[in-house]
Amino acid sequence: MYFSARERLLLEALLSTDEDLTVKQLAQDLGVSERTVHRDLKGIEKSLRSHHLTLLKKSGVGIRIAGAKEDIEALRLALLKQQPNEYTPEERQTMMLCTLLEAGEPTKLVALANDLNVTIGTVSSDLTKLEGMLHDYNLQLIRKRGYGVELVGEEESKRKLMSDLISTHLDESEFLSIVKDNIRNKAGKSMASISEKLLGLVEKEKLIIVERVIEEIHREWNYHIADSAYIGLVVHLALAIERIQQGENIHIDPTYLESLKATPEYNMAEKISRKLEQVFQIDIPEAETGYITMHLQGAKLRYENELMNQPAQLKVAEKAKSLIDHVGRKIGVDFTDDFSLFQGLVTHLAPALFRVKQRMRIHNPLLEKIKQDYASLFDIVKDSVTNTFPELNIPDEEIGFIVLHFGSSLLKHKDFRNIKVLVICSSGIGTSKILSTRLKKEIPELKDLQNVSLFQFGRMDPSEYDLILSTIKLPDYDGEYIVVSPILTQEEIKRIREALSRKTVQKMKVSDSKPKNQGTVNVQNFRSYILAMNEYAEAILSILDHFSVYDLGSSASVEEALRTFCANLEKRMLISDARAVTERLLEREKFGGLGIPNTRLALYHTRNREVYQPSFTIGILRHPLSVKGMDEAMMQVDHLLLMLAPEAESRGGMDILSLVSSLIIENTALFESGDQESIKAFLASKFDQFLHEKIQEMRNR
Repeated sequence: MYFSARERLLLEALLSTDEDLTVKQLAQDLGVSERTVHRDLKGIEKSLRSHHLTLLKKSGVGIRIAGAKEDIEALRLALLKQQPNEYTPEERQTMMLCTLLEAGEPTKLVALANDLNVTIGTVSSDLTKLEGMLHDYNLQLIRKRGYGVELVGEEESKRKLMSDLISTHLDESEFLSIVKDNIRNKAGKSMASISEKLLGLVEKEKLIIVERVIEEIHREWNYHIADSAYIGLVVHLALAIERIQQGENIHIDPTYLESLKATPEYNMAEKISRKLEQVFQIDIPEAETGYITMHLQGAKLRYENELMNQPAQLKVAEKAKSLIDHVGRKIGVDFTDDFSLFQGLVTHLAPALFRVKQRMRIHNPLLEKIKQDYASLFDIVKDSVTNTFPELNIPDEEIGFIVLHFGSSLLKHKDFRNIKVLVICSSGIGTSKILSTRLKKEIPELKDLQNVSLFQFGRMDPSEYDLILSTIKLPDYDGEYIVVSPILTQEEIKRIREALSRKTVQKMKVSDSKPKNQGTVNVQNFRSYILAMNEYAEAILSILDHFSVYDLGSSASVEEALRTFCANLEKRMLISDARAVTERLLEREKFGGLGIPNTRLALYHTRNREVYQPSFTIGILRHPLSVKGMDEAMMQVDHLLLMLAPEAESRGGMDILSLVSSLIIENTALFESGDQESIKAFLASKFDQFLHEKIQEMRNR
C-alpha cells in the first residue's frame, strides 16, 4: 500500500503516542489547514482497512489508530520500508498543482515541501515556473509570507486545468483500466503516486459511476466517440459532480447557452444530467448541461454516411478539400482520388475546429514522434492548415493528428522510386544480392538499390543514401541502419517498409518539376551508358566462358572441399593463389551463414586481389556436409556455389555477379540439378534479357 508524504507524516504522528490527537493539533504539526487533515484522514481510513486497522474518532476528544498490536507493528514496519519518492521536476510540479487544486485555500510551502520531500527553496522555484503555464488558463498563484500559496481563478479555468493534467500525464489505457475495471496502477511507486494524485482530483468511485452512466446512455447515440474523447467526457463529468457537491458552479454566456439548446447534443446532455442527478442526489444547473453539450460536440465521430447531413458539415468538407489541394500541390502528390483521406479529414476536422474555437485543449501523446518521423510533412501541413484556416490559431497537437491522415494516405502510394537504398555484405556480391533480390520481390516499388562490400562502404558517404540495410553489423559506424538476414523474414520486411515509408515522407518537398528536353541526347550520359554496356559484356563473357561443374569427391570438411575447388581454378588460370583465396572464403563464412535455406546449396563468394577475372562455378560433393544457413540454422549441403571477383572489379562486373546471385535464389532446383549445359543456357538467356532491359532503360531517360 502506497502512502503520500503527508499521509505518512499523519500516520507517524498517530503511531507515536497512545493518546488521542485532535485535528487541530495534527494541522499545526504538519503546517496545513484542518480541512486538509480531514481530507487526508479520509484517504488513510481506506488504507488502514487493508492492515486490519481502524481510525477511532471520539467527538471532543480526538483521533487514534485502533487494532491488534501485531497489526499496528506491521503498519509501522510498512512505513519504515516505504522510501520517499524522488520526482522529476515535471512530476513534482504536477503534484503541486494537484495539491493546490484540491485545497481550494492557502497551502503552506512547508506542507508542499514535506509532501514532495524537497526544500522550501525548491518548492518556491517550481511555483515560479508554474506561473507562466497557469497564465494560459487565466489562473494565478497568490503567494504571501505567512499566508502560503493559493491558486485563484474561475471555476471553469480550474476544471480545464484538472482535465488537462489528467489527460496529459495519465496514459489512456491506464485511465480506462482504472475507470472501467477499478484496477490499481501497477507502475513503480513514483508514477503510481502521480497517477493516484491525479485521480485524487476526483474520487475514483465517482469516475466508475459516471463511466457506467455514460456507457448506458451511449447506447442511444447515433455516433461513436474516440477513447481520448470518451475519457475527456468522463473526467469532465466526474469533476463537475465533485465541484457541484462542494458548492462550486460554473457560468456560461446566456446567449451562447440558448444556441447550444438548439443542438441535438443538448438533448443528449440533458439525459446525462438527469441521470447523474438521480444517482448522486444533486441538482445540475443548465450551465453545466451546456458544458456537457460542448464536450459532446467536440467529441463526436459520425458514421461515414452521415458526414454530409448538416450544413456545417458541408462547410467543413469544403475546407477539407481545400486543405487536401494545398498539401497536394506542396508535395507534388495528387490526393484527388483518395476518398478515405477526405472522409477521415472531415470526420476529424469537425470536432477539432469546435475544440479550437472553444479553447478546449487536446493532448497528443504522439506529437514529438510525429514531428521527428514526418518533419517535412509536418511543416507543409502546418503551413497548409494556416492557409486554409487563417482566422484560427490551431495548436501543434491538432496539426499532428492531421499529419497522420496525410501520412496514412501517402503510404498507399507506395512510391519508393526516389529512395536510395544501400545493401551491404562483407564481399558485396553474395548475400547482399540475395537480399536485394528478396527486396525487389517483396517491395517491387523499390527501384534504386546498390550492393556494396564492407570494404567499399568504409570509403563511401552514407549520407547519400536514404536507407542502409546490412547482412552484418557495421563496425565503427554509428549512423542509422537495419541489420537483416539475407532471406528476409516477414517481420524484417515490415520494418523495412515502415522505414521506407518514413523516408519517403521525410524527402517530400515543394514540387518543382522542370520539363525534360526531348530533342537532344546528353552526350555524357550516352558515353557513360556505352562504357557500362562494355563492362556488362566483358563480365558476361567471362562468366559464360569459365562456367563449369566440378566433382569435389568425398571431402571430409568444407575447408578441404574449398581447397580442392580453388586448386582447380588456379590450374585454369582464374586465380593466382588457391590457398589465399580459400582462406578469404573461410573468413567470409565467419560473418554469417552461407547455406541457402530449404536447399542443398551453399553460396561462397569473395573479392580478392588473387582473382584475375569474374567467375561462377559449382562444386558437387559426394557426401553432404554441415554448414550454417543464412537463417543461422545448421543445414546439410552437397553443392558449393563459388562466385569470385577481382578486388578492382568494375561496377558493371559487380552488377552481373549480383544478377547471378539473384538467379540462384529464384531457380534453386536448376542449380541443385548440377546440369552444366542447362544452367549455362539459362544464364545466357537471363544475361540477354538483362542487356535488353538496360538498353530500354537508356532510351527512356
